[in-house]
Amino acid sequence: MNIAIIGLGIIGGSFCKAIKKYTDHHVIGVNRTLSVARQALAEGAIDEIGSAETLGKADVMILCMYPQACVDYIKENGKYIDPHTIVTDSSGIKSAICPQLSALAREYGFTFVGSHPMAGKEKNGFDVSEAELYRGASFLITPCGADEESVNVLAKLAEDIGFGMVKITTPEEHDRMIAFTSQLPHVLACAYVLSPSCPNHVGFSAGSYRDASRVANINSKLWSELFLENRGPLMAELEELNENMTRLYQAIRDNDREHLAQLLEEGHRVKAALGE
Repeated sequence: MNIAIIGLGIIGGSFCKAIKKYTDHHVIGVNRTLSVARQALAEGAIDEIGSAETLGKADVMILCMYPQACVDYIKENGKYIDPHTIVTDSSGIKSAICPQLSALAREYGFTFVGSHPMAGKEKNGFDVSEAELYRGASFLITPCGADEESVNVLAKLAEDIGFGMVKITTPEEHDRMIAFTSQLPHVLACAYVLSPSCPNHVGFSAGSYRDASRVANINSKLWSELFLENRGPLMAELEELNENMTRLYQAIRDNDREHLAQLLEEGHRVKAALGE
C-alpha cells in the first residue's frame, strides 16, 4: 500500500519508521516544515516527500497533528484525496472531531476511521520518534460508521507494526476512558509540581517523585486543546478525584488513623485486584 503520513512529529515519525521497518508499504511523508521531511527522507523513514497534490495515490492516510488541525487539513486538502483512500487520525480526543471528519469524508467521498495510538513520550518532534514506540501498545479504533473492511485494514497495519492490542470503541467511550487513563494523570502531575516545594526536591526524591511528576513535562498547546475539547468527561473525573482527595485530607486533618488506614487499604485493594 501507499501510506501517507501527515505530520512528522513523534507520532507521525514513529509511524513512518515502524512501517518502513516492519512492512513493505511505500511511505509518503508530508510535513509543514520541509526540512523535517527532508531529514526523514535522508534517514530512510519515508520513501518520498509528498504534498497536497500527491495525496491522491495514498491508500491509507494517517493524520498526525493537533485535533482541530486534522479537521482543518482535510477541509483544505480533501479535494485531493481519492475516494478509495482510508483516512484516519491519531488524536487523543474523538467526540469533538470524529463527526467533523466523518462529514468531510462523505463530502469528498473517502472513508474515515478514527484511531488513537496509545503511546508517546514527554518530548516531541521527529528527532525523538522511533520504530519501536508502538511495540506492545494499544491501538484504539473508532469506526464512526466505516465499513468493516476499512477497519480491518487499519487493524492489520497496527498489528504489523507492533501494537499489542487493537480495541474497537466508540468516540464517547474513548473520551470517557481517556479522561481517566491519560488526561487526569497529566492534570495531577502538573498540579503536583506547582507546589512551592518542587524546586527543592533534589536530594530528597526518588521513584515516587519521578513517577508522579513524569508527565508534567507537557506540551501545553496540545494538552490544553485536549483537556478543553474533552472537558465534560475530564471534569467528571476531576470531581471524583476531588471527593477522594477530600476524604483523605479530612482523615489526615482529623488525625483519624483508623479511617485513613481504611481509605489507603481501599485503594490498595482496587489496585491489587487489577493484577498490576
